[in-house]
Amino acid sequence: MKILIADDHWVVRESLKQVMRRLQQTLDVFEAETFAEAEETLAVHPDIDLMLVDLVMPGFEEFDGLRRLRATFPDTPVVVISVHEDVDHVMRSLEQGVIGYIPKSSGGQEIERALERVLEGEVSFPRRIIERSNAPVAPKAIGAPARPAPPAPAAPAAGPERDADLLTARERDVLALLGQGYSVKRIASELDLSSQTVRVHLGNVMKKLNMRDRSEAVHYAISNYEALAERG
Repeated sequence: MKILIADDHWVVRESLKQVMRRLQQTLDVFEAETFAEAEETLAVHPDIDLMLVDLVMPGFEEFDGLRRLRATFPDTPVVVISVHEDVDHVMRSLEQGVIGYIPKSSGGQEIERALERVLEGEVSFPRRIIERSNAPVAPKAIGAPARPAPPAPAAPAAGPERDADLLTARERDVLALLGQGYSVKRIASELDLSSQTVRVHLGNVMKKLNMRDRSEAVHYAISNYEALAERG
């Protein structure tokens, strides 16, 4: 596996390398200290499997570098590593199609679990940030009226192609838990389903709501959690 770690702090790059080497026995690591260096590396090594990228590095304003990388190399998966711990940064990153968001304050085990989920093909983001914003109901309470919560973060305007009424009750349950940061395995456990059945439900959700990828599904689920819970 080939990865690119782009961060202007050496200690961050070294820490991420150590975590990734615990998860992948065969690993080729490329490093960059700026977005320009990251672009150069990707141009020479277009077969890089994963990018771990800081939002703020020399040469670009916040999010501008990420947008440029995503526009130039749209097929390379990206995990954001950031000092910011607010839902706005998570949501704006998801809008760029990233598959993970990891705060730099996270402990080693938390980072390892997040990257492990990414390597398993899931979207990973910190539940604690979303919970502070949405105060969602407990997983077992899905299907019951939700407690009052602050307005969810802004999301793309919902049209007929984004109407949650198109979903079955079970599909809404799965989507709501996805928006809380639960893995496929954890969702399966909470809803007494197999992991494969959960994946089928997620696939149906993405097809019905015209979603391109799992990141878009997570963004929608976070933005519409209360509505999903009320309809479940």
